[in-house]
Amino acid sequence: MAFSYCEYCKVPTTNPLHTKYHDTEYGFPSRDDSVLLERLVLEINQAGLSWETILKKREGFYQAFREFDVPTVAAFGPDDRERLLADAGIIRNRMKVDAAIHNAGIVMGMIDEHGSFANWLDSLHPLSREEWTKVFKKTFKFTGGEIVNEFLMSLGYLSGTHDEKCPVMDQIRLQNPPWMTVVR
Repeated sequence: MAFSYCEYCKVPTTNPLHTKYHDTEYGFPSRDDSVLLERLVLEINQAGLSWETILKKREGFYQAFREFDVPTVAAFGPDDRERLLADAGIIRNRMKVDAAIHNAGIVMGMIDEHGSFANWLDSLHPLSREEWTKVFKKTFKFTGGEIVNEFLMSLGYLSGTHDEKCPVMDQIRLQNPPWMTVVR
């Protein structure tokens, strides 16, 4: 189950697995295609599982998906798919593995057409959560409303990652995440 922003801000004080992610990544914008692909793959794999499970397996995902290098993952073939499905360091779900490879190919198209995955996101911003979900469902595999919401919140395209009193919010505001700008 996903955390609401208030609950998530309380988790890092009691769970060291969440601390680094909460304090340095969650809600912070990124322009790096490999970071965006990683976040999308992790959010897809979190479906039906806890975020803690995904954080425990994060290094395994990083290795298995070749540091989330977009062209490399997009070029994965049947042997890579089987390797991933046999890798205990990640979530071995065929639909999620297939979605990761397929979605990397989609991101490659975005890089070719827009220069980067972030530029594609920027070209659509601002959209409501519902509008984002429709676009993602038409564009990517395995991207329901909660996955899209968490992906976009985690990268600063939607607000709500942290409690307003959380000290991390001051750091996020300094980076001027997309949710703070509504100009098209």
